[in-house]
Amino acid sequence: MLTAFLLLGYLCGSVPFGVLLTRWLRGVDVRDSGSGNIGATNVTRVAGKKLGAVVLLLDALKGALPVGLALHWMPGDARSHALVGLAAVLGHVYPVWLRLKGGKGVATALGVLCVLVPTAALAGAVIYGLVVAKWRVSSVGSLSAAVVAIVTAFLTARSRDYVLLTAGLFVLMLWTHRSNLQRIARRTEHRL
Repeated sequence: MLTAFLLLGYLCGSVPFGVLLTRWLRGVDVRDSGSGNIGATNVTRVAGKKLGAVVLLLDALKGALPVGLALHWMPGDARSHALVGLAAVLGHVYPVWLRLKGGKGVATALGVLCVLVPTAALAGAVIYGLVVAKWRVSSVGSLSAAVVAIVTAFLTARSRDYVLLTAGLFVLMLWTHRSNLQRIARRTEHRL
């Protein structure tokens, strides 16, 4: 059963809502504009706040849905829940439909944490909002949120597996944000 849920998680995560919606509703490929990323931040830059908010919600849902189903069908199996969540985020970052070139995984990770460690998701979302309001740099907000999510998960998560997942997602975000980190160091990072 776990194998089926891992596949479901990956396939849900791999749906490129940013690409699909900007193409269908704006007639553009979000990968050709702004940062070239398929996630909500770049969709906001390219197609506006409303469409960016829709992509944020859908990207979060594609993380929450498979994890919620895994919780229902495999209750008490925290390791499996965490693995399904990781599969969903990996699907977003490495979608088979886009030759394994996807987004940074932040919104999908948020959706996963909303189900498994809601306090960590909430704390991370609040920090993201505060950091972006102050400095207008989404990558700094995302990484700050991930650090706060790890601490909150450590203090509140029902399972050590959920804490390990949260830490693993942070490591993955460091990897997906490596070019952002270089631009931050050079003070050339994109602003909202």
